Amino acid sequence: MNGQNVTDDRGRTDDADGADRTGGQDRIECPSPRGGATSVTVPARAPWSAVIPAGGHLTITDLHGNQAVDFLVYDAHDTAVRYSAPDTVQAQGNLFLTTGSVLLSNEHTPLMTVVADTCGRHDTIGGACSKESNTLRYGHHTWSQHACVDNFLSEGARYGLGKRDLVSNVNWYMNVPVEEDGTLGIVDGISAPGLEVELRAETDVLVLVSNCPQINNPCNGFDPTPVLMTVRTPGRAGDTVGAPSGEAVR
Repeated sequence: MNGQNVTDDRGRTDDADGADRTGGQDRIECPSPRGGATSVTVPARAPWSAVIPAGGHLTITDLHGNQAVDFLVYDAHDTAVRYSAPDTVQAQGNLFLTTGSVLLSNEHTPLMTVVADTCGRHDTIGGACSKESNTLRYGHHTWSQHACVDNFLSEGARYGLGKRDLVSNVNWYMNVPVEEDGTLGIVDGISAPGLEVELRAETDVLVLVSNCPQINNPCNGFDPTPVLMTVRTPGRAGDTVGAPSGEAVR
């Protein structure tokens, strides 16, 4: 960020992301582990991304309560290695994420670990809303509504990612209980204002976030709200605050 943000007329913040755009193609650069922290408030319905070095921490704060945060994570050096819901769920023997859960890749390697969680349970199977799923579930009048897939595609494009790179995602703070007969549904959330989930990067990772814009079910209390993203990078005591590469709201 270089200590400076620019806010456009939609309330979104644009800052230096550290990517090398040689010949119009983004090349993911990992930030130096200088140490320090930086925070960005992601507006309702907006995307966000960051490259977080190994040992760095990401804290996602639900500022107003019951706001779903759709989340994807990739190996920053090889985005073909990306979060795998099946590997993660199978390894921990549980559909839900909380403190101690390890987000595994499709190579069964650890990408990030949940090191603290004041909410207690997060979804792995509800998926990301899209124009297509909204139309199927809620009617054709929803086709023009903004969706998480739109956010993932627009933010991922900055790193050369496209629709084929989108996989089943994590939904922080979304409540999707599963009944004994296997039925499930998106119901009222269990989060509250100020609750946090903190993750540690086990390798250099690229994180994509969609601050969910859904208004047709209760995952956001029918009223999407901002969330706070805080990145802490490892470093020596006394180091100055450093901004993560890729930190941007677009």
